[in-house]
Amino acid sequence: MLKSEVRRASSDLTLSSYLEDPAGDSPSPSPYPPRLSNGKEGKAAECNGGGGGGGGSGGGGKDNGADGVGPLHSVVVAWAKGKARKFFSMKTLRRRLPVSAWLPEYSRADAVGDLVAGVTVGLTVIPQSLAYSSVAGLPPQYGLYGSFLGCFVYILFGSCKDVPMGPTAIVSLLTYQTVNGMGPQYAILLCFLAGCVELLMGILGLGFLIDFVSGPVASGFTSAVALVIVTSQVKDVLGISASGSTFTEMWSSVINSISETRMWDTLLGSTCIIVLLLMRLLTMVEIGPKDEEKRSTFHNLVNKTLWLVATARNAILVLVCGFLGYWFALRGEPPFRLIGDIPPGLPTFQSPPFSAMKPDNTTAGFLEIVSKCGSGLLVLPLLSLLEDIAICKAFSSGKSVDATQEMIAIGLCNIANSFVQGYPGSGALSRSAVNNCSGVRTPMGGLYTGLLVVVALVFFTPYFYYIPKASLAGIIIAAVVFMVEVKVVRPMWRTKKSDLIPGIGTFISCLALRIEMGILVGIAINVLFILYQAARPKIEVEKLATRKGVDYLMVTPDRCLIFPSTDYVRNLVTKHGFKQAIPVVIDCSHIYGADFTAAGVVLNLTEDFIKRDQPLLFFNLKPGVVEVFEGLQPKGLVVYYSEDDLDTILKERFGVATV
Repeated sequence: MLKSEVRRASSDLTLSSYLEDPAGDSPSPSPYPPRLSNGKEGKAAECNGGGGGGGGSGGGGKDNGADGVGPLHSVVVAWAKGKARKFFSMKTLRRRLPVSAWLPEYSRADAVGDLVAGVTVGLTVIPQSLAYSSVAGLPPQYGLYGSFLGCFVYILFGSCKDVPMGPTAIVSLLTYQTVNGMGPQYAILLCFLAGCVELLMGILGLGFLIDFVSGPVASGFTSAVALVIVTSQVKDVLGISASGSTFTEMWSSVINSISETRMWDTLLGSTCIIVLLLMRLLTMVEIGPKDEEKRSTFHNLVNKTLWLVATARNAILVLVCGFLGYWFALRGEPPFRLIGDIPPGLPTFQSPPFSAMKPDNTTAGFLEIVSKCGSGLLVLPLLSLLEDIAICKAFSSGKSVDATQEMIAIGLCNIANSFVQGYPGSGALSRSAVNNCSGVRTPMGGLYTGLLVVVALVFFTPYFYYIPKASLAGIIIAAVVFMVEVKVVRPMWRTKKSDLIPGIGTFISCLALRIEMGILVGIAINVLFILYQAARPKIEVEKLATRKGVDYLMVTPDRCLIFPSTDYVRNLVTKHGFKQAIPVVIDCSHIYGADFTAAGVVLNLTEDFIKRDQPLLFFNLKPGVVEVFEGLQPKGLVVYYSEDDLDTILKERFGVATV
């Protein structure tokens, strides 16, 4: 058996001491000194295979295994008790039920702020919900059904005061492409299943999956979604009938039906878009001195009125267009298309449908519905969570965001919405901005938003009949046109041009394919970039001299040695080593991990250098990596931790003469 001789940089430290105390509980000094040291304690380490001490420890483990059932049972019971105590602790309760943290301190000022913000958001969410239903390919009432119960649930479980739960443009489009015209029953079940997936992701702590959606991919996806949504509403602005689930299909259908354009719908829709964009500018209009303290009461009143008009512009437009539609209806057939009848009252509280009637009057079972939803069952929850967590980060004011709790909250909200016939929803950035600007103090603002939707369902649904479809299409277009992130292109080009590749790739894929496939293509491109960087680490090669004048080649990889990069590193070390014919030192300061493939490459590399009688040394190799390499018992694995030891090793071990 090969023997190992380990000489550490500190005379009282050995590798076995770190294997016995991997957690670092003992107050031992660092296992490896810094690269530059005074040389008084520095020594080298040469590892020629497995250590003899390992056999003793291996033999001792046999007796413990015979009666290990009892101790194993005790360990499991102790672990379960510890988890139970942690789960039912007050700290966990406050984290998983955030209302218990802020409700005891709820004040009158909080109530006033939440009331104003909740009502303001409610005036925004009602017209948006009616409009987003058409994006989802559903009757208008389903947007309202998904806009009140989720608000109430989020009060209990939500961790961000600015998130107003309800339909969003992105989730509505994903719902449309996932349901694919199969009817409201599929959308309701999709809401339930999406909520279950989100809840499960929160319980299992799978929030890291969102990290695979990088900034460029998210920008490309958001911009493409905005264009697809605008395209989906062109048909209502023109007053024509068109279909299609992708950007190209929609435009092809619109072009084929362009001869059926209705003048009044086009005029009304175009006017609504222009008016909404102009009203949006009112938020930037302020009268009076620039110093707010010098403004009079009249100035403040006018500024707040202008801000309120700009914020409630969607509701104001819907009211005006609704009166216009009603006026025309009293005098005969309106010249533009109306949204039609909406069932009055609240939806029936019932479990989501686990089967649905197909167009051929046959019943589709649960598994058939799930199979037809396809990848949307995973992509929709993932992107709705991405949208919600992005909002939380935007309004967190530097505080940490509990992504796990947001997953649980959004999941429970969607599950609850499915029981009142709602379709999937999330937090909407536009309504979150309104919520924040309105002075919301706690998630209680959702109570007033939800109540306003309930009032609209109970009392005002008969009047929604007269709202023109073109006006709702104008609301959507005016809202999502600003989602096209053109501004990020220039900074991305200045910082790292290669980031444009996944961004543009995602953008084009989402336009050419279905949205969920487009985002998967973008993530795949990103993963390929990551794998390429892992397979091709940056390696610095420089010719140096020891303190006694011996020339050697220093090779410094910038990351861990894992299987995609091992052959690349080996070939480069062999190439430069053969060319220079001088000792080679691999600086392992940046190598914090390795795998079996890397250990095999190191074994072959050391053998190659031994055959050429050329010294190969490893500088500052971490103890954990040494353990991985020693697993294959390589010959001539020489490790040192101080530059002062290099001359000694080259002379004593390899017989290299010094100057």
